[in-house]
Amino acid sequence: MTDKLNHFDSKGNAIMVDVTEKNVTERKAIAKGKIFVNDETYKRILDGNMTKGDVLGVARIAGIMATKKTSDLIPMCHPLMLTKSQIDFEFNEEEKSITAISTVKLSGKTGVEMEALTGVNVALLTIYDMCKAIDKNMVISDIHLVEKTGGKSGDFIFENINK
Repeated sequence: MTDKLNHFDSKGNAIMVDVTEKNVTERKAIAKGKIFVNDETYKRILDGNMTKGDVLGVARIAGIMATKKTSDLIPMCHPLMLTKSQIDFEFNEEEKSITAISTVKLSGKTGVEMEALTGVNVALLTIYDMCKAIDKNMVISDIHLVEKTGGKSGDFIFENINK
């Protein structure tokens, strides 16, 4: 199968993909990423005892806002009317990590993978920003698309091929 690079015209110029003829379908994307922090930072985030305020609450709002602004950041993304944008967090005390999970939905002609990935990145960057005064050794990693549904290319579920 030959994949056509559809973000370029026949002359190699960058273009936004024309989705005029695509069908409207229900689309959903989920993305995840982690931030690793030190013991003190982990405890203070969970206790809500960070000097800049509610780290997870602010990170959640920042991630949601980011999903809605993805087309302002990624040049070839279409502006989308999202029907759902949600940021959740999972905690791993053993590795002192917080996982951000972004779920984005819409009924439309193009997918929401980039929106979900942008939401995760901005949520994690917000945690970093709010905690950097006490922990500059934080590491953001493992950002990836977990799944996507809908659209012409069908469903996708992440399989970690680097195991």
